Amino acid sequence: MKTILVTGAAGFIGSHLSEKLLELGYRVVGVDNLDPYYDVKQKKCNLDLLKRNPNFVFCRQDIREPDGLAGLFQEYKPEFVAHLAAKAGVRASVENPRAYAEINVIGTINLLELAVKHKVANFVFASSSSVYGYRSKVPFREEEPVDKPISPYAATKRSAELLCYVYHHLYSLNVTCLRFFTVYGPRGRPDMAPYKFVKLILEGKSITRFGDGTTKRDYTYITDIIAGLVAAIEKPLGYEIINLGNSAPVSLNEFITTIERLTGKKAKIVERPIPKGDVLVTYADIAKAKKLLGYQPRTKLEQGMKLFLEWFKQYHQI
Repeated sequence: MKTILVTGAAGFIGSHLSEKLLELGYRVVGVDNLDPYYDVKQKKCNLDLLKRNPNFVFCRQDIREPDGLAGLFQEYKPEFVAHLAAKAGVRASVENPRAYAEINVIGTINLLELAVKHKVANFVFASSSSVYGYRSKVPFREEEPVDKPISPYAATKRSAELLCYVYHHLYSLNVTCLRFFTVYGPRGRPDMAPYKFVKLILEGKSITRFGDGTTKRDYTYITDIIAGLVAAIEKPLGYEIINLGNSAPVSLNEFITTIERLTGKKAKIVERPIPKGDVLVTYADIAKAKKLLGYQPRTKLEQGMKLFLEWFKQYHQI
């Protein structure tokens, strides 16, 4: 049985990835510090689902603490690492950049060091479309320069990509950096628009629309992201950076209209200026993902948001 260490296993993407890997017959060592950035109850519910499988091991551990991580590598000897743990949130990073650097950069170095020491066969790192910054040329291609991030969060993700390359160059560690584009779906984070907007619209409360609603996001459904992640884990590629998106950007106004259709409720909209650190559009070129990983997103926004709404109502017992 193959063993994989998944950081951020209690979170949105990490819990879905762990669930899929268990289904595929892996032993999953889930690492998470249960950071209270959002309701820890949701993370514990995610873990309860995973703990039903005897091949799942949960370790409460902060990736900033190298000694604790070293003990896990020594005990479980993972052959693969999927590093999804991070301090999330573009806007929050503007207020507290130091915490983002400590977790997203130092935490990644700690894991890379141990991956080399324990001869890990493949290291997959969760990066972000945020690294592209302001960009008028679309879609976003991996080979374009990304040297002008506009938030501390984006800068830490780009820093971690560069560190991944260094460890590949120096020690021949196989590393694939996956740039995720606005992931949504069941168990999604409460601080993200799909969750926030659905909750507020169902409650009859106002939602905040930043700008006039013409900003666009490349919303990517969770099962499509997981398919790309699993393919990257199972196919060492030396060093690669690969976009995982839907390659079909949706305007904020269209996104709100979709939720209105699915809930049968009209949104009450309060308009605010676009915050510093927010980009106007994200749009993934996925040709490389298709070629190297056989990646093919299948879920359109309406279908994905319908599935999210079903989970949301069940989770909140509505």
